[in-house]
Amino acid sequence: MPSVYPGLDALQNTFGSSYQPKNNGATPLQARTDLYPAYSVVDDAKSRAKKLSAEAAQEFEAASQKAQAKTGHIELYSRQYYAACTFGGLMACGITHTAVTPLDLVKTRRQIDSKLYKGNFQAWGHILRHEGVRGIFTGWSPTFFGYSAQGAFKYGWYEFFKKKYSDLAGPENAHKYKTALYLSASASAEFLADLALCPFEAIKVRMQGTIPSQYKGTFDGFSQITAKEGWGGLYKGLYPLWGRQIPYTMMKFASFETIVEKIYERLPGSKSDYSKAAQTGVSFVGGYAAGILCAIVSHPADVMVSKLNAYRQPGEGMGAVTSRIYKDIGFKGLWNGLPVRIVMIGTLTGLQWMIYDYFKVFMGLPTTGGAAPPKEKPAEHS
Repeated sequence: MPSVYPGLDALQNTFGSSYQPKNNGATPLQARTDLYPAYSVVDDAKSRAKKLSAEAAQEFEAASQKAQAKTGHIELYSRQYYAACTFGGLMACGITHTAVTPLDLVKTRRQIDSKLYKGNFQAWGHILRHEGVRGIFTGWSPTFFGYSAQGAFKYGWYEFFKKKYSDLAGPENAHKYKTALYLSASASAEFLADLALCPFEAIKVRMQGTIPSQYKGTFDGFSQITAKEGWGGLYKGLYPLWGRQIPYTMMKFASFETIVEKIYERLPGSKSDYSKAAQTGVSFVGGYAAGILCAIVSHPADVMVSKLNAYRQPGEGMGAVTSRIYKDIGFKGLWNGLPVRIVMIGTLTGLQWMIYDYFKVFMGLPTTGGAAPPKEKPAEHS
């Protein structure tokens, strides 16, 4: 079909052989960057971001190689492996929980007294005006120490118990009943982790729940509580803490492992086809989704922990104080502060899994979740 536009030969015959079409690489509808400088600014920002990303990846890889050269190759499920997972859990939980201290502060105060603030932003503004910037981070030190210890125990023991229970069940049963495996391993790990967390949680809740804070810091809280109530005062919230944290962690680990597995099932190829950066991205997405479920499941117990540490009288029985608090707040009161906790726990859990898996990658270890099912044994012929 002939073109409706004159060809190059026709144009040269009309205007002379010296005619050559202009070719500046732009189409007729393409925007001129000299007339629209915003395009060049965006393109420049993109190129700089790519350059910085490449440089950061190179720095990470170089540091990772140095660390792996010092530690040597870490065998899966060796003592070095569990030590690396323990340190990774310490970093993941300690850093993230401390970073969201302002959210935790408002959540705790609204759980103790639902009429104290009308909303989260109003609460932060009020705290900033009356207590200063330092007041926004009330309780950061027991948060850091407590959740660093808890994270170390939780992730390290989870990896240990997951392997231990898998070996007891055998490869086929471990894959067939993997959800039960995740639930039992995480429950066992959290049971031990809360023994490390409980004293710091008691100090944190008391610091955040009183205005002004009754303790100057973590060690001041330790000395005052033990002087007045003995060491038992640091553990009087242990049972409700188990009631909050064990279901929370069971949901956190089991749902994360399941969500990550489902993500890889729906992606083309297998997990090993994706870069480590992409795998840690999957860890963040899976962790955030798991965190939302965790927040909902554990929230009533979280409210009770805050109330118990603030209102329980010395020598008062667990059943008596729990009944008294429930009569005061009712079923609806058990859900005070849930929206802010969903945001906090979703973000926390996503970042925790991403940091944890980044550290595992840094040490030359595989990321968590999405493992292929065991190969079936060939049928025996008689």
